[in-house]
Amino acid sequence: MASNTSEGSDSADEDPVADSAVNAEISEDEARANLGASSGIDRKKSIIGGIVAIVFLAIVFTRVIPQIGDYAEAANYIQAMTTAAIVGLIAVVLWYLFFYGWPFVAATPGLSYKNGFIVNQSAFTVSNGIPAGGAFGLGLQYAQLTSYKTTPTAATAAIGATGVWSIFITMFLPVTGVVALSVAGDDASGYVGAALLGIGLLLGTVLIFAFILKSEANARRIGGWADSLVGWVFKRFGKDSSPDVTAQVIKLRHDIVGLVSKRWLVITLVQIGVSWSQFAILYAAMVGVSGNSGAPTLLLVYGCWAIAQLGILIPITPGGLGTVDAVMIGLMTSFGIDSGLATAADLVWRASSYIPQIVIGLICIFYWRWDVNRMRKKAARSAA
Repeated sequence: MASNTSEGSDSADEDPVADSAVNAEISEDEARANLGASSGIDRKKSIIGGIVAIVFLAIVFTRVIPQIGDYAEAANYIQAMTTAAIVGLIAVVLWYLFFYGWPFVAATPGLSYKNGFIVNQSAFTVSNGIPAGGAFGLGLQYAQLTSYKTTPTAATAAIGATGVWSIFITMFLPVTGVVALSVAGDDASGYVGAALLGIGLLLGTVLIFAFILKSEANARRIGGWADSLVGWVFKRFGKDSSPDVTAQVIKLRHDIVGLVSKRWLVITLVQIGVSWSQFAILYAAMVGVSGNSGAPTLLLVYGCWAIAQLGILIPITPGGLGTVDAVMIGLMTSFGIDSGLATAADLVWRASSYIPQIVIGLICIFYWRWDVNRMRKKAARSAA
C-alpha cells in the first residue's frame, strides 16, 4: 500500500502544478472547511437527532433485545460475578483506555501520548454523548490539535486519516468474524456470502483509495465518475443540483496523502489494536458473568462481536449503540449461547466500555480548557 501512495511513483498523467500544493501549509479557515468542522453545536440537529436516537434505543432495548435476550437472567449472571472477575474486567478496561490514546499519536507527527489521549477521549465524549455532535467533534479535535502546536495541515491530515481508517477497520472486522466462526467449528455458512461481499467491498474501497492517493489526476477521475452517479440519483429524485464530489475527493487527497504515504502501517496497527482491545472487554465480561458454568470459546464470541460491528455503519445512534448490541446478542443466541448470558455480557461490556470513556472525555475537555487558559495567561505575563 505504501508504494501506491508514494509521490515519487506518480504516473505521467499527474498534474504536477495541482499536486505541488499537497505539502503546502493551509490556513485555519481552509482546514475547518476541508473537515466540515463546526465551532459549535447545531441545536436543531442535536434536538432532532436526540429524539430519533432515544426513540430508536427505546425500541431496541425494550422491544427487540427482550425478544432475543433475557434481562432477568442477565441480572442473575451479573450479580454472580466474583471479585476476581470484576478486577480482571477493570484491568482490561484500563488497557483499552490506554490503547485508545494512540490513534492521534500515530497520525500526528510530534504529538505526545498525553495530548493524543486528551484529543481522542474528548472526541469520543462529544461524538457519542451529543446527538448529531459529529461536526462539533471534528471542530474540537482540530482546536485541540492546533493548541498543541500542530499545524492546520497536519491537524487536518490526522483527523482525516483516523476517520478513514476507522471506516476501513469497521469493514474489515466482520470478515475476520466469519473466519473466526469457521475456525471455531461453528456453522458459519450462512455468513460466507456476506463475508465474500465484505471482502470485495473492502478490497474495492482500498484500491479506489490507493488510486486516489496515487495522483491528483486519478482523484479527479474518481470524483468525476462519482459526480455522474450522484447527479443521476439526484435527478431521479427531482433535485436540480447535487454535491460536488470531485472537490471533496481532491480535498481528501490533499489533506492526507503525505501522512498516509509515511504512516499507513502504524495507523492501521493502532486502529486494529483499539478495536481488539474493546473486544477484550467483551470477552472479560463474558468470562466474568459465566462464572463456574464456563465461558463460550473466544473465537465464537469474537466472531459474533466482529460481525455485529457492521451496526456501527447504521447512522442512527452514535457508535452503533443499540444496533450492535441487538445484532450481537442475536448472533450469540443463534450459536447456542444462553440468552441471559449473552445479554449479561453485552450489558457489562457496554457499561464498562462506554461510561468510563464518557466520564474521562468530560474530564479531558475541562482539563484542556483549563490548560489552554493557563498557557495563554503565562504567555501574556511573559510578553508584558
